[in-house]
Amino acid sequence: MASLEAGRLIGRVSSAACGFRVDFVDDWKRAVARWSGAGQETAFQHPLWFEAWYSAFSSEASPLVAIVTDSVTERPVALIPLIVRAHHGVRIVEFADLNVTDYNAPILRVGAALDVAEARSMCQALVAALRKLPGKVDLIRLRKMPGGQFNPLAVLGRSGSSSLNGNIIAVGDDFEAYRNSIKRMQLPRSWRVFSRHPGATFRMIDTVDEALKIVDVMDQQQQTRMGKLGLAFSLNDSVHAKFYRDLVRRGLPEGYVVVAALTCDEGVVATVLGIKQGGSFVFLRISNGGNGWKNCSPSRLIIERTMAALHAQGLRRFDLSIGNYPFKRRFGAVQLRLTDASIALTWRGSPYAWRDYAAQSLRRHPRLAAFVGRLLRGRYPGEEE
Repeated sequence: MASLEAGRLIGRVSSAACGFRVDFVDDWKRAVARWSGAGQETAFQHPLWFEAWYSAFSSEASPLVAIVTDSVTERPVALIPLIVRAHHGVRIVEFADLNVTDYNAPILRVGAALDVAEARSMCQALVAALRKLPGKVDLIRLRKMPGGQFNPLAVLGRSGSSSLNGNIIAVGDDFEAYRNSIKRMQLPRSWRVFSRHPGATFRMIDTVDEALKIVDVMDQQQQTRMGKLGLAFSLNDSVHAKFYRDLVRRGLPEGYVVVAALTCDEGVVATVLGIKQGGSFVFLRISNGGNGWKNCSPSRLIIERTMAALHAQGLRRFDLSIGNYPFKRRFGAVQLRLTDASIALTWRGSPYAWRDYAAQSLRRHPRLAAFVGRLLRGRYPGEEE
């Protein structure tokens, strides 16, 4: 796939039975040009996200963008951002993610509303098309899929089968009422403590140059924290650094990307990077200056201040992203269940699909899951779970 001519149509399958045609293109920009349809985008299923993603990660995996069309009306139905990569000799098709995208789904044409039967038919057409691709695909692995009308591919898996979940905060029109609901976190006290520092302020960053400087600080703060925890940090390597900076360059002027900071005369105390779409905002990355600022809870404080600023702009839905940390419950976040699906297309992919389904079943029994996970890590090195 990596050697294919950029943007060339590399596969097509039509099925009168399922009612959909699927074309594959190996270049995001040309796929968008072929798609030529306005999309129903969630925060992650947004052209600006994938422009930055494919630009940064094309060296890590081969783009494989699926364009789904109604075979009767010839109208576009969905644009599915996928990649194909090799893992221990197994060729895997998955979403354009690589542990960067929190939620995965197609981009649906505005007005497209697929019922369950139509969603299954679209999935059938996609799987059939992937079976016929040159070079063979061994495994389809679709992870972190929210359900609902914007994601027909979720019917391929069992709801809640993912080991990860979103964390959603719904805030009404009265932000002070929300503040009162989380008063046990004592954030007004944290603000008073922070405000004692000369020049203390919260700011939404509105220029690209300053936002990029804040991202530099964010990298440093997060790397320092991860180092103290004895954990690896990769978000400042060359590929991830390019992605986040491209995202800021493309998205901040459009109002898609938000960068915020707590600062004082001593420097940058905490940072936030996130994306917004419609009335929703997702916190992508949060950092703080370390233990020296612990008395004012800078990470929690910048979350609350960012929410307040965006609430004043009309946003009412906030997402603390994937990962189950206790502080998210204290902010009143409700878990958003996600779906995983694995489909083996060849015998090489079968062990991985079996393992994925076994892991989904084991998640209902946490202690047993932890024991089996330790056994499997040696057999399947490099796997996430």
